[in-house]
Amino acid sequence: QVQLVESGGGLVQPGGSLRLSCAASGNMFGINLMAWYRQAPGKERELVASIISGGSTSTNYADSVKGRFTISRDTSKNMLYLQMNSLKPEDTAVYYCNAAIRYTIRSYWGQGTQVTVSS
Repeated sequence: QVQLVESGGGLVQPGGSLRLSCAASGNMFGINLMAWYRQAPGKERELVASIISGGSTSTNYADSVKGRFTISRDTSKNMLYLQMNSLKPEDTAVYYCNAAIRYTIRSYWGQGTQVTVSS
């Protein structure tokens, strides 16, 4: 089992920045995909950014956040981060951390952290 705990959400004005953190614990053996998803009220959960580790590390971003958000992972500390800059009201959502083994059903979720972008 893997436990994920997100933190760093809050209320921020448009144009502001936030840094989300996800602390992972438990059996992280084989986890090679970590990601941030978000879900706004009345909408489906969507992928925001992912980071795949293995022989090399690759990142992927939703078009809506490219150039504004940066995902990073500190494997030595079992931490995942999402640096969010130039925030917009449409970024308002609950943000969830996900850890998984690619191409398997082994996938874990955190409880989410609320991000609200409003003046």
